[in-house]
Amino acid sequence: MVQEILPGLFRIEVPLPKNPLKALNCYVFKGSERNLIIDTGFDREECQKALDAGLNELEIDLTKTDLFITHLHADHSGMIHRLTTPTSKIYASEADGKTIVAAAQDLTFWDSVREYSGRSGFPVTELVNAIQRHPGFHYGAKGLFNITYIHDGDKIKVGDYLLTCIATPGHTPGIMCLYEENHQLLLSSDHILGSITPNISLWSDDYNPLAEYMQSLDKIAHLEVKLTLPGHRQLFGDCKPRIAELKKHHEHRIAEVENILSTHGKMNAYQVAAHMTWDMTYKTFDEFPIPQKWFAHGEAIAHLKYLVDNGSIQQLAEGGQIYYIVNKRIIN
Repeated sequence: MVQEILPGLFRIEVPLPKNPLKALNCYVFKGSERNLIIDTGFDREECQKALDAGLNELEIDLTKTDLFITHLHADHSGMIHRLTTPTSKIYASEADGKTIVAAAQDLTFWDSVREYSGRSGFPVTELVNAIQRHPGFHYGAKGLFNITYIHDGDKIKVGDYLLTCIATPGHTPGIMCLYEENHQLLLSSDHILGSITPNISLWSDDYNPLAEYMQSLDKIAHLEVKLTLPGHRQLFGDCKPRIAELKKHHEHRIAEVENILSTHGKMNAYQVAAHMTWDMTYKTFDEFPIPQKWFAHGEAIAHLKYLVDNGSIQQLAEGGQIYYIVNKRIIN
């Protein structure tokens, strides 16, 4: 289904079968000389049929079309290799672009993720299955392609629109939003979603995605936005109220995780995730499908990392496993 948002700007809903996100919002800017496609959907038949139908309806010539990939996740980048032509450019941040290329060309890419998740408590008996059922493992971009790296503040002109690239790390290390000042449009990707909370996950000790996410929300909050175009679900207006809601959500989450450790003592991230509250219909964490356990586990690690870095809890390494405990507070 193609929706005209503004003259020269369209949305194609790309279905994401058997995925809680339901569909991807692919945005298409149609210009007189070049076109720009924002995100692609998974590399699977259902996604390609829907996207091809929408692009045909818009009479898009792919030889005159470039791609902008907002971030590395496969539901946004999976069909890069099917849409590019020798005259196309693929734009993405350097951080996420390198990961997209690595995952497409290196079968060992997932090994470090699997290893860290196992040390963080994810059951070894479920690890292989979790990776094999991960959408990024099956439906990501494949083969050889070149990415043109874009940076915070770069501008892309297409038709009557001048898009400013805004680095908003958190959901991924290199996720980018696009802002069009004249029309007060924000293409927010998965940085800000209207009715669902973006997943903030971590699979290493290298950085603090939740702290970066909170800073990135503040970075967007000063913009004048009349219409927000998210990566999934419905379009909405000014994003400031939603930013406030998202910040409050994570403040509650941070407090919840610290309280879990205060109540139960030393735990690994998987154990913490099992005690967190989730908007799911299952009665217990054990009943969660493995992919949902995986994302919950990653989100727990991100919140634990946030608390480690602010000094509220400690990270311990024992017997090849990672645990967390609350710091004892000294009261004078």
